[in-house]
Amino acid sequence: MDLDAFTAVHSDEWDRLHRLARRRRLDGAEADELVRLYQAVATHLSTVRSAAPDPVLVTRLSDLLTRARVRIGGTHEPAWSDVTRFVAVDVPAALYRIRWWSLAVIVGCLAIGVVSGVWVATQPEALAAMGTPSEREEYVQNAFASYYDPGASFAAMVWTNNAWIAAQCVGLGITGVWPVWVLLQNAVSVGATGGMMAAYDELDVFLQLIAPHGLLELTAVFVAGAAGLRIFWTWVDPGPRRRVVALAQEGRALITVAVGLAGALALSGLVEGFVTGSALPWWLKIAIGALALAAFWTYVLVLGRRATQAGFTGDLDADRAGEVVPTAG
Repeated sequence: MDLDAFTAVHSDEWDRLHRLARRRRLDGAEADELVRLYQAVATHLSTVRSAAPDPVLVTRLSDLLTRARVRIGGTHEPAWSDVTRFVAVDVPAALYRIRWWSLAVIVGCLAIGVVSGVWVATQPEALAAMGTPSEREEYVQNAFASYYDPGASFAAMVWTNNAWIAAQCVGLGITGVWPVWVLLQNAVSVGATGGMMAAYDELDVFLQLIAPHGLLELTAVFVAGAAGLRIFWTWVDPGPRRRVVALAQEGRALITVAVGLAGALALSGLVEGFVTGSALPWWLKIAIGALALAAFWTYVLVLGRRATQAGFTGDLDADRAGEVVPTAG
């Protein structure tokens, strides 16, 4: 059988079935047409399998029939179930798959932050680069603490700013440059600030104010950077998949990471807005921050491991992602 000729003759029917299967509402005539085309395409698939079993065409027609069968059967799940699955399965699966990338980024950024802090705290020229003596004194004694102004508006401002940074790390990760720049900037900035506070014997104030929200906030930013770098590495080394397919699959899954981290950053924003600058005892503030961080990693490691073992990656379902050319390996 001439497969090209067969495809040319029947492609209009396949396209029509695809369009009907994706419509939210069908009238009586369209519903009858959907059933008729489903039967015809099922015959086409049988013909292809028996006469010229091309894997690409077989996959395309199989996916098309699956989508049409679901549409005919009316087995659409309620919208809330999609939200539940996204939160409980897709997000933790996507985060779990980059856990080692996240760990490497966290360790690297912590090392850079510590080195930056020690350098500023011990080297006069590095401390001088942080500002004039009067500016440093004002920052250490007043500005640093007064920044954390309790309230909903402050929490919302912090959340939107950090969520935007995380989204940029993932969305621009393919450049390989932007996430590195963001990670370095954050690590050096936090470390240098801590070093300046230490130089004025205010390191305890720095830790008390940065730890409650910073444990989760910085972790989320570092994980976003890891997701961006993972996309870049997929572009460099796509493995057995075609590069464009690998980028599409990993990109969709890792955008899920950005959406999930928005939730984590919302939690850290609440802590920063209502706990960090509050009158609570410092030990309780840090305990709340540590609990938020523990909740995040429990969510990632427990639910994520379960989801990946079930075959989820954080990517879209096959019927929403579109057909993929089969690859060996």
